[in-house]
Amino acid sequence: MKKNIGTDLALYPTPLVVVGTMVDSKPNYALVGHLGIIGHDHIMISLSDTHYTNKGVRETGVLSVNIVNEAMLEKADYVGTVSGNKTDKSSVFSHQTAQTGVPIIDEAPVVMECKVEDIYKTDGFESFICKIVAVHAEESVLNEDNRIDYGVLKPVLFEMPTYQYLRTGEIIGNCMQLNK
Repeated sequence: MKKNIGTDLALYPTPLVVVGTMVDSKPNYALVGHLGIIGHDHIMISLSDTHYTNKGVRETGVLSVNIVNEAMLEKADYVGTVSGNKTDKSSVFSHQTAQTGVPIIDEAPVVMECKVEDIYKTDGFESFICKIVAVHAEESVLNEDNRIDYGVLKPVLFEMPTYQYLRTGEIIGNCMQLNK
């Protein structure tokens, strides 16, 4: 028998990302574990409406989604523990500036460059509906077909409500092939 455990969000773990944008002409970063796929070329990034990063996203209309791996986890965790309202996070990561003007973190093996198409507000959150305009990937995480090899990338996962980081696991089967 299943037990009703309330309204806890039960879709975790999710990939951990650092969102980058420009705020007052400086790069700013926020650690994000609330994100989702809403189509083949659209994603949603949900940030607490008190985040300093939101100001830059609203003003510029663009953001970068930098996928976190274990090598960059300590810095990623740091940008999630300090507020851009009080701390200048612009030099935490070395970066390149994308064509849209967003910072692309050099240490991130995969980065999605996105344009905001809409903002959906819920109690305490702003969810940015974004179109992916470019994906930048290190060659070391690509397979022979130039697709991301997640076994090599090994993105860090975020789990709530325990606020833990998890390693990605092993392959257990191929989608839509288990009954063949």
